[in-house]
Parts: sequence; C-alpha cells; structure tokens
Amino acid sequence: MYTGVRQLTVSNNSEQIFDQYRILLFSIAYRMLGSVSDAEDMVQESFVRWLQTDQQAVQSPKAYLSTVVVRLCIDHERLARAQREVYVGPWLPEPLQLEQYPDLSQGVQLDESLSYAFLIMLQKLGPLERAVFLLRDVFDYDYAEIAAIVEKSEVNCRQVLRRAHQHLEQDRARFEVSHEQQERLTSQFLSASLNGDMQGLLTLLAEDVVFTADSGGKVRAGLKPVAGADKVTRGMLGGMRFLPAGVWTRIEEINGQPAIVGYQDNRPYGIILLAVVGNKVQHVYTILNPDKLRAIRQWHS
Repeated sequence: MYTGVRQLTVSNNSEQIFDQYRILLFSIAYRMLGSVSDAEDMVQESFVRWLQTDQQAVQSPKAYLSTVVVRLCIDHERLARAQREVYVGPWLPEPLQLEQYPDLSQGVQLDESLSYAFLIMLQKLGPLERAVFLLRDVFDYDYAEIAAIVEKSEVNCRQVLRRAHQHLEQDRARFEVSHEQQERLTSQFLSASLNGDMQGLLTLLAEDVVFTADSGGKVRAGLKPVAGADKVTRGMLGGMRFLPAGVWTRIEEINGQPAIVGYQDNRPYGIILLAVVGNKVQHVYTILNPDKLRAIRQWHS
C-alpha cells in the first residue's frame, strides 16, 4: 500500500514538472515542423521519455526536455523531407488558430515567429539551422545551452546561426506589414473574389504574385504554383466554379494574421493566407488538405 501511494505521488510530481514546460515544448516543435499534429506528437513522445528517465538525476528539467523535443524534431524533419518528395502537390505548413492554444505565448514573445510568412521562410533552413535559429532568436537560449542540445560546439552554433540569418534576412525585411494593412487587403481580396471582380483582384496583386495550393491530392487544386497577376486572377476566379455547394467564408485570425476561412457544413473547408509586401499581395497560400485543418475549430454561430 505504501509503495503504491509513493509511486502515485512520484507520477503526479512528474506530470506537474512536465506541464510547466508543455507549452514551451509545443512552441518549439510547431515552429520546427510547421505542423500542429506532428508538434503534439513530439510533445507526447517527450512526455513518455520524461517518465522513463531517472528524474532525480536531471539537474534542469527545462534543459532536458528542450533537448529531447529538439532532437525528436530534427530527426522527424529529416524523415519528413524525404516523405515530401512523394507528397502530391506543394507542401505548406499547417495553419494554427491561436485562440485554440490560449497559453501559447506564455514565456515566449508572440511575434513574427508564429506568422505564416515566417513559417514559410523557416522551410528554407535545414533542421539544424532551424533549431539553432529558433532556440537563440525566438526562445533566447544561450549558446552553451544550444550547443548541448544540438551536440555541436558553441563556435559551430554561432556559425550555423550566422548562415541562418543570411538565408532569412532578405525575406524577413520584405514581409513587415501592419495588422491593419493585412486586414484591409484580406477583406478587399475576399470581396473581389466573391464578386468575380477581376480588375479588383488585379489591383491588389503584385505583378509577380505567386499562388500556391496545398491539397495533398485530397481536394481538387492545382498541383503546381502559379505565377503572375493575370494567371493567378484567372485561375482563382475560374476555380470558384469548382467549390462545393454550401461553402461560405469569413475572415478569422490564423497564425496571428487575418485570413480567409471557408466552411462547409460548419466544418473548415479551406484557408487562404496572404503574404503582403508594401501595398500588394505577393503570395497567396491556400490550404485545402483536410488533414491540415483538424486544428481549426468548427463554426458555431
């Protein structure tokens, strides 16, 4: 009886310690992987490993758990990159509805690092670069901590971070846009699309705008990105004909920015996010793969 009570106490304490870092671990994993479901899996696997370890020998639960989740994510991302070679059509990050994760910003500055454009940019980095960049620039780990997590020297981590900055610097500067401007352009984009206003869309789009749709081959959509304002406009307006009956749209906050969410039978059918440069839409991202919409809540009037 005594042994059973002691084991239960240890188990409860283990879970309480882990829960202190659960949001941090999810925050790291989501940015690393660009997937809500995969991030949740990484957090769950971290919890399993935490329960299996000798916790009394762990000097810093935060350091230990951060190491576990980052290494899991690096391994997962290397495997995922190979799997994406056979993915049907373009692969885009999984959108996140922040209100579904109200504690996501606790202990972490909620800034551009959760925006969709930023998640897209992170895809340019390899798994190691991404890990070092996020740990240092977003989560403010010191170089000694990062070196231990990724099993590299501090000097090497500084070099990796410098390369990451070089890869991202140009794009980071281009996507600075106010929330009000993003909301205005998203509203105008939705109105012009629903009204079949070709000229209205053309005035919103940059000449070299790119349209990318991620359907995973599970919903009708183009399997290659489309470039150019005229082609994108004609393609979008033409594609409206193939929308299922009963789909309706509204503007909601996705990844901290206004986005167009389509619903069918009150279930999310698709999401459109706009990357804005200056006063023009530079990229239109459309997520239609139903597997990537599971974290978006159903509509309740």
